[in-house]
Amino acid sequence: MRVLAVIVSLALAAVLPAAAQSAATSQASQPTLFRSGASLVALNVTVTGPDKRFVAGLALDDFAVYEDGIQQDLQFFESNAVPVDLIVLIDASSSMRHRLDIVHQAALGFINTLRPGDRGAVVAFNDNVSVVQGLTGDRALLESAVKGIVANGGTALNNAIYVALKQFGRSARDTSQIRRQALAVLSDGNDTASLLSFDDVLEVAHKSGVTVYPIALASDFEPQPAGTRGFSQSQYSMRKLAQETGAQAFFPLKVHELPAIYAAIAQELSYQYSIGYSPRDPRPDGRFRRIDVRVTTRPELKPRARTGYIAAANSVAAVQQGDIREP
Repeated sequence: MRVLAVIVSLALAAVLPAAAQSAATSQASQPTLFRSGASLVALNVTVTGPDKRFVAGLALDDFAVYEDGIQQDLQFFESNAVPVDLIVLIDASSSMRHRLDIVHQAALGFINTLRPGDRGAVVAFNDNVSVVQGLTGDRALLESAVKGIVANGGTALNNAIYVALKQFGRSARDTSQIRRQALAVLSDGNDTASLLSFDDVLEVAHKSGVTVYPIALASDFEPQPAGTRGFSQSQYSMRKLAQETGAQAFFPLKVHELPAIYAAIAQELSYQYSIGYSPRDPRPDGRFRRIDVRVTTRPELKPRARTGYIAAANSVAAVQQGDIREP
């Protein structure tokens, strides 16, 4: 654990200065929404019908949320007004060099889906992790960050996801705002350079409210049988991370599929419901609390949200709730 703490400290020390500068710019330009005052577990919930299409128009009374089998009192509900923090992670390893032009174009299209009040951030990773642009609503800064990414080195995928969750998950807690937070991470290969394990990533994901959308692009250097998408430990890990955080994982065979995938993620975010509750058991006992979301009025519908959270002291799983308001 001591070694892990040193690794994380060094990683965050490398990325925090740029992020802090960008955060200052963002805070100066963005309005504060949904400020609060007591512990609240916030959920991003996607609902689909039997036809797999997203379902809009539901209300608070349509939902029930259970924590460890005990129904909770819902204290916050919003269908579309909650602002989004969209964190874009881009693999900048050597194997991505010939794909970066298309990646740049697809990521720019993704960023252009941000609404007024939303924020974006850009993180690049190879052997190292770099917050190229911290959270900001300034699209010009975000576009410049994406266009400036160049490829070289290995792939520290676990390190990148861990650092992003630590950095941006913490900001949601510290600013006492309710915001939907989504992280879209693009990589084209197995992790070759991380010091952190997938278990480390999953633990910090369970402590945050960030929804993680992995995009595992097939590597040109590991050809797959025709007509298959194959299976690997890396793909299993990415599916697991998406499932645990209430997202979807994508496994495109060609880089030209990226614009459609980013568009699908943006569409899902636009249909999400934000639901919050104060746990009946407020103790920060370090246990994993299992969450079950149901649409009680329409049982044919399928809600998707994170599977639970770790009730740790100062956990990023909770934000603050009280006098919820819009300016």
